[in-house]
Amino acid sequence: MADYRAPRDDMQFLLQDVFQVDQDWGRFPALSEVDMEMATAIIDEAAKLAETIIAPNARAADEEGVVFDNGVVTTPANYKENFQQLAAGGWVGVTANPDFGGMGLPKVVSAQYEEILCAADISFSLYPGLTAGAIITIDAYASDELKNLYLPRMTAGEWTGTMCLTEPHAGTDLGIIRTKAEPLDDGSFAVTGTKIFITGGEHDLTENIVHLVLAKLPDAPAGSKGISLFIVPKYLPDTDGNVGERNTVQCGSIEHKMGIHASATCVMNFDGAKGWLVGAPHQGLPAMFTMMNYERLGVGIQGLGAAARSYQNALEYAQERIQGRGAQANRNFDKEADPLIVHGDVRRMLLTMKAFVEGGRAFSTYVGQQLDTAKFSADAAEKARADKLVALLTPIAKAFITDTGFETTVVGQQVFGGHGYVREWGQEQLVRDCRIAQIYEGTNGIQALDLLGRKVAGSRGELLQPLVEDIQALLADPVAELEAEYEQLAQALKRADAVTKRVLAQVGDDEDIINSVAVEYLHLLGYLIYGYLWLRMAKAALPLVAERPYLSSKVKTAKFFMARLLPRIESLAAAVDDGSQSLYLHELGEF
Repeated sequence: MADYRAPRDDMQFLLQDVFQVDQDWGRFPALSEVDMEMATAIIDEAAKLAETIIAPNARAADEEGVVFDNGVVTTPANYKENFQQLAAGGWVGVTANPDFGGMGLPKVVSAQYEEILCAADISFSLYPGLTAGAIITIDAYASDELKNLYLPRMTAGEWTGTMCLTEPHAGTDLGIIRTKAEPLDDGSFAVTGTKIFITGGEHDLTENIVHLVLAKLPDAPAGSKGISLFIVPKYLPDTDGNVGERNTVQCGSIEHKMGIHASATCVMNFDGAKGWLVGAPHQGLPAMFTMMNYERLGVGIQGLGAAARSYQNALEYAQERIQGRGAQANRNFDKEADPLIVHGDVRRMLLTMKAFVEGGRAFSTYVGQQLDTAKFSADAAEKARADKLVALLTPIAKAFITDTGFETTVVGQQVFGGHGYVREWGQEQLVRDCRIAQIYEGTNGIQALDLLGRKVAGSRGELLQPLVEDIQALLADPVAELEAEYEQLAQALKRADAVTKRVLAQVGDDEDIINSVAVEYLHLLGYLIYGYLWLRMAKAALPLVAERPYLSSKVKTAKFFMARLLPRIESLAAAVDDGSQSLYLHELGEF
C-alpha cells in the first residue's frame, strides 16, 4: 500500500476559497478565535499524526485484529500507545465543549480531521469517533452532575464512549427493544438486557468505557415513544471521577467480520448494571439521534476516507506500472511498455475515483458548514435555514458518500488488476473496511426512506427549498468557461424537480411508492448535489490557476463529472418514474 498523504491543499482550497468559512467564523461569536491559520495548523498536525503513526500500522492491525478471551478484548499492537498519543494531543475532544476541556472547533474543520483519520485506518478511527458522538449527546441532554463527572475524562480521551441500541431481535425497529431499566432507591437504575454490534464495547485502550444504552422503564408506553437513555459505565466512578468497582456489564463475545478487523464489535450483556438517566424519561430516542446524526455524517466520512486512500494508491500504481502500449502520441519507446495511466479505460477509472473523492470532500465540508451555522449563528432565520439543510443533507451524506465510496474502493482495486485482489497492496482491505459503512448507523436503504418519506414527502417538498436556492444562486452567476456545464446543471435541477413532483403526486394513491423508489431518488439528489459542488469548485479554481497551477485539475475534473457521471441521473429518474409498478408484478411465491 502506498504511503498515505493527507490532501492538505485540497482541504485548504475548500475551506478558504470555495466555502470561505472564515467569513462565518468572523460572524459567530463562539468561533471568533478560530481563523484560517489555526484551521491549517490543525489539519497539518492531524496529517502528521495520521501519516507517521496511524496509517503505517493499519495493515498489521488488520491482520492481527482484536482478540477476545473470557470477556477481555485486546486490541492490536500499538493501538493503545497510538490512542494515548491521539488523546494527549486533544484530538478526542476536537469539537467538544471547551468548558469540559474540548477544543470547541467548528465541524467544518473537524470533518477534515475525521477524513484524515479514517483514511489512515478506519478501525482505529472508530474508537475516538464513537467517543466524540457520545460526548455531544451527554453535553446536550445529561444533568450538570453527569456532565461534570463524565465529560472531562471522555474529552481528554481517558475514557471512551459507545452507543448501545441494537438487540438480537431488534435492529432498525428500536420500538421493540427489550432492555429494561428498573429504578433504584438512590436515583439510579438497574439496566438489564443484551445489545449487539456495539463498536468499542470492550477494549484495552482506556481505563473506563461509558455506554449510552437505550432501555425501557417499567411504565414505558409501547413502541419508540417508550425508550429512555442511560449512562452505564464499565466501572463505577466515585464523586471525584476516579474509577471504582466493576459494574455488572460484560462483553459476551466479539463479531468476526468481513472488515474493520481491528475494531472491537461486541455483544454486551447488562445484568442489573447501574445506570443513570440521560434527559427526560421516554425521550431517549431523540437524545440518541443527536449522537446518531453526528455519527451518520461521520460514517459518510469513513466511506470518503477509504475512497481517498484507494485513489491515492491506484494513482501511484497507474503512474508506475507499465503495461502495453498507449496511443501513438503517448508511447515511450525508451521503455518496454507504457504506464497504465496512458490507457483510456484506466483514465476513466481514475477520474471517476477523483470525482467521487473530491466531490465527497466538498459535500462533507458543505454539510459541516451548515451544522456550524445551525449551532453558532445568532440569526434565527439563518439558523432555521441551516437546520433544514442539515435535516435534508444528513441521510444523503451518509448514504451517497458511502455508496460512491465503496464504488471507488472497488474501482481502485480494479486499477491494480490481479494485484488488487491480494493483500500486499492494501486495496482489498479498503474494500472490506468500506463495506460496513453502507450498513451501520442505519442502512443506506433506511437513509433513503428517511430522505424521501420523512424529509421530502413529509414536508411536501419544503425541506428541498434551501438546497434548490443554493443551486439557483450558483446558476444565476454563470462563468463563460463553464457555459456547457452550467446548462447541464440547470437541466439536472429541472429533472430532479419534475421527478419530485411526480413522486409527491403519487403518495396519496400508492402506499408502496416511497419504499419502492427511495434509493434511486437519494442517488439522483446525490449526483445533483455533486454537480452543484463541482461547479462551485471549478468556479473558485478558475481565477486561481495562474498562482496555483494544480487547480487546473479541478476545472478539468468538473468537466469530466458533468459529462460522464451527472448523466446517471437520467437512468435514476427513469427508475423513479416507474414507481412501484415493476416491483409488485410478482406474487410472494413467485420469487
